[in-house]
Amino acid sequence: MKGDVEANLSDHQRWIDQAIERKVDLLMFPELSLTGYEPGLAKELATTAEDGRLDGLQRMADKYGIVICAGMPIQGADGVLIGMIIFRADTPRQVYAKQYLHPDELPFFTTGSEQVFLSLDDNKIALSLCYELSVPEHSVNAYSHRANIYLSSVAKTAAGVEKALETLAAIASTYSMTVLMANCVGVCDGDECGGQSAVVNAEGEVLTVLGAGVEGVLTYDTRTGEIDCLNPV
Repeated sequence: MKGDVEANLSDHQRWIDQAIERKVDLLMFPELSLTGYEPGLAKELATTAEDGRLDGLQRMADKYGIVICAGMPIQGADGVLIGMIIFRADTPRQVYAKQYLHPDELPFFTTGSEQVFLSLDDNKIALSLCYELSVPEHSVNAYSHRANIYLSSVAKTAAGVEKALETLAAIASTYSMTVLMANCVGVCDGDECGGQSAVVNAEGEVLTVLGAGVEGVLTYDTRTGEIDCLNPV
């Protein structure tokens, strides 16, 4: 919901409950999920990872031992960052800030400076925010650090999703990385987002996508290859 952090937090917690029932280890939401992708509102909505409104997400991560990645504009030293806040059990919150901005984002945001990797079981996971998947240096860096999973949190229109899936399939096959994309639905910054969150295997095959116009949870078991899709009831 546009700019409504409290309502979006409630929605996040509802979907986290669904993911916990499916015994996930990591759950990633779309880009700027806690505010909606609204660059024009980012300055007034920007906060820090320690914002007390986010404590409920931390409690869920602590209680269930899962990793939660949710999007929020973050106030940095030199301006507002497109942030992904990472909640892990009994661990200080971490922020991945988008390193490569689309030209349209430059009036509203400043760039992050450091890639963040997550380790889970035997997997090394590289995080990506939307436009970064189109910047070759980003996936090259993920590969050079021996990541085997590439997670992309995006806010893309239907046309943008089609192109993104082609790019992600190329990243997967080139670097033998499993790729997962989480996209939003509804209106973001005046455009209709295209949904179709997806899983791409390390051979570059798109294994499944969610529907274009409805919320849902897409789970992928990296050990067994099992996929589960949940849409709201």
